[in-house]
Amino acid sequence: MQFPIIGDIASTNVVSIDINESIVSAIDLMLKHEHRNIVVVDKNNFYIFTVLDILNIQTLGIELESPLSKLTLSKIPIIGKDKNVLDTLEYLNNEIEFICVVNRDNSLYGLITHSDITVNIDPDTLMDNFRLSDFLKIGRRMKWVHKEDTTSEILNEMVHTAFDNVVVVEDSKPIGILTTKDVMCLVKSKYDLSLPIGKYMSTPVDSINKTASIKEALSFIKSKQYKRVVVVDDDGKLSGIIAQKELISLTYSRWAVLMKEYQKELSEINDMLESKNREYEVMASTDSLTGLYNRHKFTELYIASYKSMLQRDNELSLIMLDIDYFKKVNDTYGHNVGDNVLVQVSHALLRVLRNIDIVCRWGGEEFVVLLPSASLEVATTLAETIRLHIKELDLDTVHHITVSLGVCTVRAGEDIEETIDRADKALYLAKHSGRDCVKTELEL
Repeated sequence: MQFPIIGDIASTNVVSIDINESIVSAIDLMLKHEHRNIVVVDKNNFYIFTVLDILNIQTLGIELESPLSKLTLSKIPIIGKDKNVLDTLEYLNNEIEFICVVNRDNSLYGLITHSDITVNIDPDTLMDNFRLSDFLKIGRRMKWVHKEDTTSEILNEMVHTAFDNVVVVEDSKPIGILTTKDVMCLVKSKYDLSLPIGKYMSTPVDSINKTASIKEALSFIKSKQYKRVVVVDDDGKLSGIIAQKELISLTYSRWAVLMKEYQKELSEINDMLESKNREYEVMASTDSLTGLYNRHKFTELYIASYKSMLQRDNELSLIMLDIDYFKKVNDTYGHNVGDNVLVQVSHALLRVLRNIDIVCRWGGEEFVVLLPSASLEVATTLAETIRLHIKELDLDTVHHITVSLGVCTVRAGEDIEETIDRADKALYLAKHSGRDCVKTELEL
C-alpha cells in the first residue's frame, strides 16, 4: 500500500495575503473566492484569518482599513511537501484544520486540509457498516436558534462560544442556516443587525439522514465542500451535527487496521501509528463531552453482556434516564452551562453505580445504564438511589436539577432495540407522572 506524498495532494491555488495588507482587502478576497478563511503571510510564518476574526473585529471596534498585523491571528503549522500523508496524523486534533505545505526554502507551496486528506482515502476502506447515529455529537458544534432571534445577539454569542455558524429551527426542523459567508457579508455591508436572524439566513438547509453510513457522509461532504453535516431523523427533525474532523478520525482508525497488513511500510511508521490508533479507538468508543461510552460502544457491550446472561443464566436489567426540563437549562443559561450539567450528571452516575455497571450517553440529555446480574427489584432500587443523588447535587450556576428514570429487565430472545423501547416507555410514563420519579415496565 502506497501513501500519497503531501506535495501531490496539497491545494496549490491557495488564496493568501500579506500581513501588512488591510482587513477589508482580506474580506474582499474571501468573498471573491468564496473562502471561509484566508492565509496571511508574514515572511516564513503563516497565519489564518477566519470569519470568527471578522466577528471579533466588529466586537472590538477595529477599523476595517487597519492592517492585518494589528490582529492576533492563529498560527498555522507547516509541513514539507515531500512528507508522507501519514505525517499529518499529529495535526488532525488541532483546532486549526489546515496545514501549510512549504518548499525546502520554507516558502509557501500550498495548503492541505481535512478535505484533501479525505479525497485521497479509498472509499472502499471506510466504515460502511457504521451509521451516523452512532457518532452524533449532539448540540456540540452548532448553535440552534429561532428565526425571530435578534441577529446582533446571535453574532455576539458566536464570538464568545466560537460557533462559526448557526442553524435556524422551527418545530425542531432546520429551516435555515447562517454561514460564515453570510456573516462576512453582514459585517462588511453593515446590515441592520437588530433585525431577526430569519431575514439573513440561507435556506434551504442541506442535510443527511442519521441512518446514512460514514462513507455516504464523507461523499456528501466532498460533493458539497462542507466542514460538517446537519443530521436529521426520518421526520426531518434535527438530530445533531457531525463534523468532517470526526469522520476523518473514524476513517483513520479503520485505515490503521488495514495498514497492519503491510509490514514493510509499517516498520517505518509503527510507533507513530500505534499511538494514534489507540487515541482514535478511544474517540470512536466514547462521547466527546462526558467521556462516557457512546451508543456504538454501548451496543457492543450490551451484546457481550446479553450472551453472558444466557450462558450463566443470570439476570440483566437496564435503566434509561433523562434530565428534566433540560431544554430550559440551555435556553436560560446557554449551551456551555448545559454541557457542564451533562458532565456533572455523568460524574454523579459513575459515583453511584457499581464497577460492573455500564453507563452510556445515549444522546442529548438521555443516559442508559446496563446492570449485569441485577434483577428488576435491584435495578429499581439503584435507579431510586441515582434519582436522589442527582436531586441533592449542588451544580454550578443551575444549582439543582431532577431526572426521570425508566427501568426494565433484559429478556432472552429480544434485541437491544426492543429492550430500549420498553425502558423508554417506562421513562415516558415517569415524565408524564410529574417527573423526578422512577417507573418500571411492570407499571406500563
